[in-house]
Parts: sequence; structure tokens; C-alpha cells
Amino acid sequence: MPIVQIDLIEGRTTEQKREMVKRVTEAITQTANCPAEAVTIVIREAAKQHIAKAGTLMLDK
Repeated sequence: MPIVQIDLIEGRTTEQKREMVKRVTEAITQTANCPAEAVTIVIREAAKQHIAKAGTLMLDK
């Protein structure tokens, strides 16, 4: 049973997330040879003030 965790900076629409999990599920079912019902996807969203890259908060970019 594949479990996928996707970390994102908040701001995507529900429709964008629907399309993303659909495509990720399709890729996993094709490559792992398992049914879609076996795929679990967890989306974790963080605010820009909670993520930094190269010492700078994403909020400040």
C-alpha cells in the first residue's frame, strides 16, 4: 500500500489539489502495479512564514 506525503506552501486551490492527487495516483498505480484504492496521499500545507530557503523565509521572497 503506497503512502505518499506531499508538502506544499499553502495557496493551491482545491481543484489544483484534486488534479494533483489524480495524476500522482495514476503514476503510482502504473509504476507500482497496484489499484488506485491502495494509494493514500497526504497533503501537508505550510504558511510561507513557516518555510525558509537559503536563510530567507518564503514570506520575504
